Amino acid sequence: MTQPNLTDVDWSKIPAPEDDGAAAHLAGMTIPSVSLRATDDSVVDLSELKGRTVVFGYPRTGEPGKIGLTDDWDMIPGARGCTPQACSFRDLFSELRAAGAKHVFGLSTQSNAYQLEMAARLHLPFPVLSDEKLELTDALNLPTMDVADLTLIKRLALIVDDGTITHVFYPVFPPDRNAGDVLAWLKAHPV
Repeated sequence: MTQPNLTDVDWSKIPAPEDDGAAAHLAGMTIPSVSLRATDDSVVDLSELKGRTVVFGYPRTGEPGKIGLTDDWDMIPGARGCTPQACSFRDLFSELRAAGAKHVFGLSTQSNAYQLEMAARLHLPFPVLSDEKLELTDALNLPTMDVADLTLIKRLALIVDDGTITHVFYPVFPPDRNAGDVLAWLKAHPV
């Protein structure tokens, strides 16, 4: 199945993910020291960042007009919506920063080369981190799904204060509202 349009989605036709408890352990955890390649050609260790950081994780972005990872991708709860989620963080980036987010990052298990194309195409004002080797995913025991022999991060968002996870958004649905939910939380919990 080709994916002609990655942003216009009728969420009423997409199955919502259920809270399986796979992220319940994250709040209060200290981020481990893991270096991840970013789309701005830097190497980021989230454990070393001071201040408030927002990290939104997602399974994998698609490319317009390309074949989807699987024919039933849209029917896998929580799979569809990575591009709308990233675009929502792009669109609210300035407001997220004004509400106290010193750093904003996307995170997936896709390669940095793949993410570079997506970040440029979507004009993202923030870096996207590649956890292609699953180092952070495994260290934090992030919720994952296995699709087409790939381990993908289930959609979530983390608020990290000085290296400690203080809040978790999981499950996230619909994905295009995630940045707005994060913004509302930041405004209600100033640093």
